[in-house]
Amino acid sequence: MSESQRAQLAGDAVTGDGTTSGITDDGTADVVILGAGPAGLVLGNLLLASGIDCVVLERADRAHVQTRARAGYLAANTVRILEEHGLAEGLRRGGVPHAVCEFRSGDGRFRLDYGSIGPAGAHTVYPQQELVTDLLTHYLDAGGRLEFETEAVAVLDADGTRPSVVVRTADGEGQGRNGRWRGRYVAGCDGRHGAARRSLPAGVVRHHRDHGVTWLGLLAEAPPSLDAVGYAVHRRGFAGHMARTSEVTRYYLQIERGGPADAWSEQRIWDELALRMRAADYGPLRRGPIVQRAVVDLESDVLEPLRRGSLFLVGDAASLLSPSAAKGANLAVLEAEILARALVDDLAHGNPEGLDRYSARCLEHIWRAQEFSHWMIQLLHSPPGPADGETLFHDALARSRLETLRTSRTHQQWFAEGYVGV
Repeated sequence: MSESQRAQLAGDAVTGDGTTSGITDDGTADVVILGAGPAGLVLGNLLLASGIDCVVLERADRAHVQTRARAGYLAANTVRILEEHGLAEGLRRGGVPHAVCEFRSGDGRFRLDYGSIGPAGAHTVYPQQELVTDLLTHYLDAGGRLEFETEAVAVLDADGTRPSVVVRTADGEGQGRNGRWRGRYVAGCDGRHGAARRSLPAGVVRHHRDHGVTWLGLLAEAPPSLDAVGYAVHRRGFAGHMARTSEVTRYYLQIERGGPADAWSEQRIWDELALRMRAADYGPLRRGPIVQRAVVDLESDVLEPLRRGSLFLVGDAASLLSPSAAKGANLAVLEAEILARALVDDLAHGNPEGLDRYSARCLEHIWRAQEFSHWMIQLLHSPPGPADGETLFHDALARSRLETLRTSRTHQQWFAEGYVGV
C-alpha cells in the first residue's frame, strides 16, 4: 500500500459505540487479521512472504499467546502447508510421527495403524503452543506487524470499500483507549466469540448442534501411558489419552454437564481414568500432577457463508468442531492457506476469483470434517441418563461400529482417510 493510499484510508478513530474519539493515529493495512492463533499467524506469514501489507491484532499478551495449550495433532496436509512455506523448522526438530489408535471397551481392545492404511498418512504430534511460537517468531523476524493486547471490538462497513476494525487497547497505566484499524480486507481468525462473528449482520445462517456431551480436559505432567491415542468406551463415560510430549499427556474424561472444572480431586480423576481405560487389564496409568483443567461441552457450529463483503471468517470463527477427531487446528491452517492464495491473487494480480470461491471451498472441507467428527461422537459416547431402551439400542450400535472397525479393512481405510484428512 502506498503512502497516498494510507493517507486516503486514515481517518478519525471511533469508539465502541461508533462516536468519534478524536484519536488520529489509526492504523492501515491491506489486510487486517484478527487473532494470533494458528490461522491468523499462518495467514500473516503467507501474506507477508508474498509482499502483501498486513497486520495481526491480538487481544492477549505475547506470553499468553505462546503458552496456551491446545491441540497437538497435525495432519499430513498441515505439515505439507508448513513445509511448503518455510514454516516447519521447529516442527522438523520437535515433531513426532504418530499413526496408531487403540480402542478399549468391555469387549476387549484393538489397535489400528491408520497411518499405513489410508491415503492421508499419519499425524505429527507437536504441541500447538510450540507451533504458535514458531509462527509468531517467523512473522516478527520477517518484519511483520503484530499488536498484542489489542482487542477487536467490531468490524464496521464490511460491505463497503473502507472496512475498519474498532479496537480497544491498554496503555501503560492500564487505562483503555479506543482506535481503529482500516484495511481493504479483514480476516476474522479470532474464534467463535470474537469481533468478526459478532459483526455479522442478521441473515447469516448458523448451523448448530449441542451433542449433550461434556468432557473434562486435563493436562498432566506425566509421561504417556501407551504409545497410541487411547479411546476408551465405558458405560460410565468416555475416557481419552493423547500424548503431547515425553513428559506431558492430555487426558479427557466425560463428566456430567454443569459442574465446575475443579469439582473432582486429582485422586478421583486418576481413579476414574484408570477404571474407564481398564488399567487393571491393560496396564497402569503413569500418574503425575494435573496442571490444567477445562470443561468442554461438545458442540458443532458452522456459519454460511464465510464471507460478508470484505470480511472473511477463518478457523473457529468459521466453524467449531468437537475435539473428538482433532481437526480444528488442521482446518484452520488449511483455510488460512486458501484465503492467503486468494488474497494474493486479488491484491497482487487483480484476480478476485479465489475470494469469490473462498466460502464454498472451505465449507466443503468443513462439512466433511463435521461428518467424521459426528461419527466419532456417536462411537465414543453413551447417551446420558439411566440405561433405558434407547440407551441400550445406542450402545449396541456402538459395539457393532467398533467390531466393524476392528474386522473390516474397508471400514479401516475409511476411518484412516477421515481421521487424518481434512
